[in-house]
Amino acid sequence: MRTFTVLGILFYTVVLVLIGLTLIIFSLNILPSQDINNLLLYMEYSPHSRIIIGLSGLLLILITFSFAQLILGKFQRERTIAFTTSSGQVTIALSAVEDLIRRLAGIIPEIKELRPDVIASKKGIIVDLRVVLKADANIPELTSRLQEITRAKIQEVLGIEEQIMIKIHVAKIISLEEKERKRRELEKEQPTIPFGGYGRV
Repeated sequence: MRTFTVLGILFYTVVLVLIGLTLIIFSLNILPSQDINNLLLYMEYSPHSRIIIGLSGLLLILITFSFAQLILGKFQRERTIAFTTSSGQVTIALSAVEDLIRRLAGIIPEIKELRPDVIASKKGIIVDLRVVLKADANIPELTSRLQEITRAKIQEVLGIEEQIMIKIHVAKIISLEEKERKRRELEKEQPTIPFGGYGRV
């Protein structure tokens, strides 16, 4: 499969270089227009050249579809984690792992928002966490605890022994004043019910 990928890349490189050279020749007007017209007329009226051009176009379409399928299949494999059990192969979507990590925001009260991005590579599983923290958070202690909890949760649920690398990016720290301002804005957005304070007598 790797050989096919290399051949596909070389093929596309040669085709694009030929197209580029053709455009350069046309732009510089190196060939006389009469020679170009003669060549086009020959290609149009000669049965052998028409067959060759048609087969080349068909081959180009087939190679393009095969190469696109290979790239999309590789991309699809990279979006899953696969391992083998005694009963067969199991694949887990990375989006499911991201949902699992997102729920950890409810466990740690100092985290206001948690956005995970999980990548499966040959080196292991790479987890990028983008977090929004509350103002009273101790960042070194919190990030270390979040890394340990995330790693333990992934290993516990997936049951894999691969290396798990967790990177954390603190995007924002919400101050108490900002929290209070957001709370007031939410209260203003809620519609008031007419005669809501009156009850039945």
